[in-house]
Amino acid sequence: MRKILPALIGLAILVLCSPAQAFDQATATALSVGDSDTRIEALNKVIAAGDAAALPFLERLIGDSVKTSGDKVFVVDGDKAVDPVTGKPAELPSDADDVVNSNRMRNEITAAISVLQLSSPDRAVRLVAAQSLQSGDADESKLPLVKAAEAKEKDPQIRDMLGQVEANIELTSSDKSLRLAAVKMLAESSSPNVKEMLSSRFAPDGEADPEVKTAIAAAIKSVEARLSRYELVAQVFTGVSLASILLLAALGLAITYGLMGIINMAHGELMMIGAYSTYVVQNLFRAYLPDAFQFYLVAALPVAFLVTAGVGMAIERLVLRHLYGRSLETLLATWGISLFLMQLVRTIFGAQNVGVENPGWMSGSVSLAASLVLPYNRIIIIGFSVAVLGFMWYLLTKTRLGLFVRAVTQNRTMARCVGVPTARIDTMAFGLGSGIAGLAGVALSQIGNVGPDLGQHYIVNCFMVVVLGGVGQLAGTVLASLGLGIVSKFLEGVTGAVIAEIMVLVFVVVFIQRRPQGLFAMTGRSAEA
Repeated sequence: MRKILPALIGLAILVLCSPAQAFDQATATALSVGDSDTRIEALNKVIAAGDAAALPFLERLIGDSVKTSGDKVFVVDGDKAVDPVTGKPAELPSDADDVVNSNRMRNEITAAISVLQLSSPDRAVRLVAAQSLQSGDADESKLPLVKAAEAKEKDPQIRDMLGQVEANIELTSSDKSLRLAAVKMLAESSSPNVKEMLSSRFAPDGEADPEVKTAIAAAIKSVEARLSRYELVAQVFTGVSLASILLLAALGLAITYGLMGIINMAHGELMMIGAYSTYVVQNLFRAYLPDAFQFYLVAALPVAFLVTAGVGMAIERLVLRHLYGRSLETLLATWGISLFLMQLVRTIFGAQNVGVENPGWMSGSVSLAASLVLPYNRIIIIGFSVAVLGFMWYLLTKTRLGLFVRAVTQNRTMARCVGVPTARIDTMAFGLGSGIAGLAGVALSQIGNVGPDLGQHYIVNCFMVVVLGGVGQLAGTVLASLGLGIVSKFLEGVTGAVIAEIMVLVFVVVFIQRRPQGLFAMTGRSAEA
């Protein structure tokens, strides 16, 4: 009994000293009846108590679903009314009036909801709440609860955001030391919103103290410098992302153009077929294997490769084989094939774009800073391009097929004389190049719309990459795609997309006039040379 008695006494003290539930009928009335100042005072008491039980009522209040009759408050849902505290059905008086919220009141309620949601066990809810408070809705009355939420927050991203919210609030404090500390903290930020907020405080009607104003000016410069660095990184990443697409699209063309000298105007349509193959595989998985839908893209890769390789080999066997040595006829024939393939796709799938959904593991993004967000699909496509490039390098340098392809590319006549089956190598190489184009189509389906005109947007850039890098040269294709991708994105930020494309085209034309062999010249003895 002596051991149990102290425990019972401690439990009784804990129960008696625990704060009572802040949200009751009187609180609901105070939040709904009276002028804005009175209601905001009641709202601040709810925030100070940190009573999450008030959240549902506040959400209905901001949603204009609350009515009052005298001192009684009702939550209305259609033609039914319930008690805001107990949730039990209630009789709605005929003279009940709507609660009218001014813009100021709405802002205060929205901020209060965000503050109370910081204690939610759901990370997504806390993240949205922190983002809402970061936009500038919080004032000094919310500071204690924000600090408490920051102290117990385990997620580093949300904790950093709450630290910024705290600094935002303290930036308007009457205490000069708090304002200086807040400016110092915000100077480490990389958020455009922080820059705007500091700029507003630096305005003539903002901060009055000269020392704090000097600190704000230095903080603005620090944030701007950090934003510039992140913008540079973002532009480089976007350029590399574009380069990875150009590399995938041009790899196949580099093989066919380098091996056979064929200007294949249907190369873009082979990419389109790869993208539509992805669309078909997606629909089959959705219809017959819904539980494995997240893996449809893995199945789409070999399907797209085989389908486009088959189409390419058929084109080479049925059309191009009879036109070798006649460049103009080959160009016109492949252009006609491209028109035929586009019309065939329109007939089967319709003229409108079709939707290809990213699997879950390709959705979302990684946030390196407030102003630097890298999408997963772009990151994965860059890695995929590197993998395909590695596969092509191994195939061309370490296999018998690659040896034959390089021999035919350097000297077709001599290769035929030593027993290389050049006709079969032509077919296999054209199929390989077409299959790589199909893989490019799979990648393109994950970052944009899939339609009959998909390939037309990339064919010119593909030829620029191949010609600039050097015909049949993998290293040249890589460097040319990187150069064109990064330069294009930097120019777009200065001149706009159209002017940037024109400038890149002019550069390539001038470069080829000065160095017709491209970045990397063909090596080895050639009978044609």
